[in-house]
Amino acid sequence: MDEKKFVAISQQSMPALYRMAYSIVGNRTDAEDAVQQALLNAWKARASARDGLEKAWMMRIVINECYTLLRRRRRCQPSELMDVAVPPADDTGLYDAIHSLPENLRTPFLLKYMEGMQEIEVAQTMRLPVSSVKNRLYRARKQLRKALSEEVEL
Repeated sequence: MDEKKFVAISQQSMPALYRMAYSIVGNRTDAEDAVQQALLNAWKARASARDGLEKAWMMRIVINECYTLLRRRRRCQPSELMDVAVPPADDTGLYDAIHSLPENLRTPFLLKYMEGMQEIEVAQTMRLPVSSVKNRLYRARKQLRKALSEEVEL
């Protein structure tokens, strides 16, 4: 991938990369750090990107960087001192329901429904078979439906 294409794809994907990082790490500063480090890593490895899959490739690098950052943070800080993400005031129920999902269900859900990726792109990003992505999306929707219906009944 040449320099101009990298810059164009990076700028186009920046909001999605940031949202994914924020959903994993839970605070703005760490999300910004993760995205910047991921873009640096992507720049260094841009020759390995396959044509047509650049966005999924960048998303995978961001996800990996977020997990690396969380591992480092766990080693450095007690869990009581970790930053907690503040949900948007109007969507606290939905926010809480999505963030109560296990990570293996939350990530494909966010990639598919918040970032608008196709199931095959989610599968490539997460390095999973498409059938596993479909199954995780089904389970995530089922758990969200249950959590949100319980909230409405209260």
